[in-house]
Amino acid sequence: MSVRPEGKVSARQCAEACTPSPYHAENTHQPSPMFHESHDPTLVFFYHPRTLSVLVALLAGFLYVALFVDPSNDILNTRWGLVALCSVFVVVSVVLFRDGPFIRPHPAFWRAVLALNVLYVMFLVFLLFQSKQSGRHMMAFFDPALGVVLPERSYGEDCALTWDNIRGGLDVFVLAHSLGWFGKALIIRNLTMCWILSIAFELLEYSLAHQLPNFNECWWDHWILDVLLCNWLGIYVGMKWCEHFKMKTYTWHGIRDIPSLRGKLSRAGAQFTPHSWTVYQWAPTRRFKSFAGVVLFAVLILLAELNVFYLKALLWIPPEHPLVITRLSLLFLFALPSAREYYEYYSNPRCKRMGAHCWLLIATLLTELLIVVKFARGEFTEPTPPFVIVFWSAIATLLGAFSLWQFVIMPRLQSARSKKAE
Repeated sequence: MSVRPEGKVSARQCAEACTPSPYHAENTHQPSPMFHESHDPTLVFFYHPRTLSVLVALLAGFLYVALFVDPSNDILNTRWGLVALCSVFVVVSVVLFRDGPFIRPHPAFWRAVLALNVLYVMFLVFLLFQSKQSGRHMMAFFDPALGVVLPERSYGEDCALTWDNIRGGLDVFVLAHSLGWFGKALIIRNLTMCWILSIAFELLEYSLAHQLPNFNECWWDHWILDVLLCNWLGIYVGMKWCEHFKMKTYTWHGIRDIPSLRGKLSRAGAQFTPHSWTVYQWAPTRRFKSFAGVVLFAVLILLAELNVFYLKALLWIPPEHPLVITRLSLLFLFALPSAREYYEYYSNPRCKRMGAHCWLLIATLLTELLIVVKFARGEFTEPTPPFVIVFWSAIATLLGAFSLWQFVIMPRLQSARSKKAE
């Protein structure tokens, strides 16, 4: 399907490509006419297909493993086999998958990210059909130290606001909080949404402390260390990055046209920055679809946060384990193009189909939730406190009442007033 730089895009074309230009153009293996970037001759290898070279390198790696890896170690053979299987799938996906919403550092990179998401959701589906004990023993395949009960850790034993207690609460998870909210700011790209979700997650920690002991924190840990310090720092730096990319002038000169070595290195590094930047204007009060879309987006963000806590608790994985860090890093990569596709589907009335990244990430989060629901049976015996039920019921009632007033009652009142005025 050709890309038309001018004129209207039909609904059928938008449904096929998911979005109009410039994203429509990026999603059809053609450069967007809005960018007008000429390929740098010294970086021409970055744009030419290298499928045969990749195939030769892949087969060379297989040959090395087949000839020089000890065949008597069954566990090692299984691990190498899984690595080879995933490698083949990623390479095939890079060759065959459609381009996503981003073209930096290269469209093939985001096709590989989509392939990794497919592999991850396939692993989750397999895990879903295992028993809880089998799932825990499966983690020992990745690390023999796993598969044992974790000691319960609570942060709410001594809640006196003293310097010793505050210093004791400053651990590696403080940095994790800041980095996490820096990443979420790049995904959400809206200051108000970031703060709403930051406070909402702390309220969820209060509500679920009877199930997860590490949610049992002191009040100052919730609101001073987490919200006002760590979350604020991550959100502030992340939004500054967003402002930088929003205001940045994207003029891409060829390396040969840049006289200094420093300039050449800067141009090469710019290949790993966004080509353009879309500011997300969520506008939840515009229409009911916008309001429902924002609520769903917030629920998905909070679900991604909660899933990791429940999965590591149910599968006996320590918080600092590389498996947890890998999952968080992958979710960050999955969420970047997914949020862009979700926003396009949410804000563009002509977009009739959700993008592949977004659709697959939603399937991933829901599959994780199914695993949590299945494995949680018999684990959390303490009943939910009544105030938690009352609180979230009140929140749901307020959201329902607001939507009813904003999108049903108020428009009718305005229409009746306008008729009377006529």
